[in-house]
Amino acid sequence: MISAFAFFMSIRSFKEKGFLFNNAYIYASEQERDAMNKKPYYRQSGVVFLLLGLVFLLNGFSIFFHTRWISYIAVAIIIIAIVYAIVSSVIIEKQKK
Repeated sequence: MISAFAFFMSIRSFKEKGFLFNNAYIYASEQERDAMNKKPYYRQSGVVFLLLGLVFLLNGFSIFFHTRWISYIAVAIIIIAIVYAIVSSVIIEKQKK
């Protein structure tokens, strides 16, 4: 169910619908939010939710099929998601300047 929710949030983020779950948006003032180009932040959130949905799906498969190697793939995807979030944040900030 968590995986389905993450995939649902990913789809909504890619469609740029709903609340923007991104620190840059959450911590911005009202004036900054109005002036902000939200498209890269929605895309970033969409990719991260997609990767998290995949992690939870793989963990579910790992538990259901009693296979440990699937968990290692999930850990690798978590690392990829963290690296993506950091690198894409830096790229977004560079594009703003």
